[in-house]
Amino acid sequence: MKQTLLITGATGYLGSHLVSSFVDAGHCVAILKRANSSLHRLESHITKLAVFTIEEGLDIPFKALGHVDAVIHAATCYGRAGEKASEVFEANTAFPLRLLETATFFNTATFFNTDTILYKYLNSYSLSKHHFAEWGKSFADSGKIAFINMRLEHMYGAGDDPSKFVTHVIRACISDIEELKLTQGEQRRDFIHIEDVVDAYKFLVENTGKLARGYSEFGLGSGRAVTIHDLVAMIHSLAGSKTKLLFGVLPYREHEIMHSTADVSNLEALGWCCRHDIEKGLKEVIEQERKLL
Repeated sequence: MKQTLLITGATGYLGSHLVSSFVDAGHCVAILKRANSSLHRLESHITKLAVFTIEEGLDIPFKALGHVDAVIHAATCYGRAGEKASEVFEANTAFPLRLLETATFFNTATFFNTDTILYKYLNSYSLSKHHFAEWGKSFADSGKIAFINMRLEHMYGAGDDPSKFVTHVIRACISDIEELKLTQGEQRRDFIHIEDVVDAYKFLVENTGKLARGYSEFGLGSGRAVTIHDLVAMIHSLAGSKTKLLFGVLPYREHEIMHSTADVSNLEALGWCCRHDIEKGLKEVIEQERKLL
C-alpha cells in the first residue's frame, strides 16, 4: 500500500539509499533537510520528491502533505568534525525529539529511528543516540505513536564516506598505499551491506501492521560476526592489494567493544533475511569502488 513518508538524513549515505528505494517502490516521499545540505546524492529522484528545510519549521511538512504515515529518521551527527558536545546533543537528541513531538501532534502512526550499537558512554555521539531512544520509548508508552528503534550494526557499501572503516580500508587497499596501520584486530563485528539495511527498513515500513503499537526494537545486521583482522585480510586478498597491513600498531579505543552481533531473530521471524554474506558483499563493493577511482 502506498504511504506518505518523511525522511531525515536524506542527503546522506543511508538516507539517500532509503529515498531511492521508497520512490522506486511507489511511495510518496518527502525529505527534511538543512537549507545548506547538498542534494547531489538525490539528483536522479529529485523531481519525485517533496523537499522541506528544517529552518522553515518542523510543522510545515506535516501541514503541506496533509498526512504523514511514517517518519524515518536517518540524520545523525557523529561528532567527527570537531562539534561540541552540545552540538552533538542538539543534532541527535533535541532535534529528533522536536520532530517526534511534531509527528505525534499530527497523528503520524510510526516513527522509525536509526540507533547505534555503541556503548552508551563511549562518546557524545553514542550517549546522545541512547538518550533519544529512551525518549522514543517514553512517547511510545503513551500509546500515541509507534516507535521502531533500528540498532544498526556496521553498514558498508560503495560510495560511502571515507571516514567509515570498511570504506577506508577498501580504498587504501585498491589504491595500494604503502602501509595501513591497524589495531590487533581481535574485535568481532557484524557487517551489513547497504542493500540489506535498506531492505529491512522497506520491509518494516510495508509490514507495520504486524508490529506492536508501542515500542519495538530490531537489531539490524547480518547476524554473523567476523574479526576486524579477518575482515581486513579478506579485503586485502579480494583487492589483490600490495599494501602492507600493520596489525597491532594502533591501540584499542577506551571502552572498545570486543564483540558485537545483531540479534536478527525478530526480523527473520517476520520474513526478512540478509541476502549478502560478507565475502559476496565485499566483492561487489570493491568492484564498484574501483569504478569510482
